[in-house]
Amino acid sequence: MADTTSTESSRPPAPVRKASIDPQMAGKLEQRLSQRPDKHDLIERNILKDDSVAPALQAAKEKLQKAQLEDKLEHALQQRPNAEELVREGILKDTEAPPA
Repeated sequence: MADTTSTESSRPPAPVRKASIDPQMAGKLEQRLSQRPDKHDLIERNILKDDSVAPALQAAKEKLQKAQLEDKLEHALQQRPNAEELVREGILKDTEAPPA
C-alpha cells in the first residue's frame, strides 16, 4: 500500500486551465448570437436549404429541380421568335437583325 501512495504523490499537479475566452468576449458572443436570424429567415433568404425532405433525398430533389428548370428554359427558348419574325412585326429594324 505504501507503494501506491508514493506513486500518487509523485505525479505532477494537474495544470490549471484558464477560460479560453475572456468574459468580455463571451458577452459579445452572447449578444451576437442573440441577434442571429432564426432558421426560417435564413431559409427565406436562401442561405439555408429547406429541410422538408430527408437529407438522403436532398441531392436528388435539387437535381430534379435543376432538370425541370433546364427543360422549362429550353422550351421557352424554342418558343422565342427568330430575327425574321421580329423584323416582320416591326420589333427589330432590318439593319439590326443578325445575319441568318
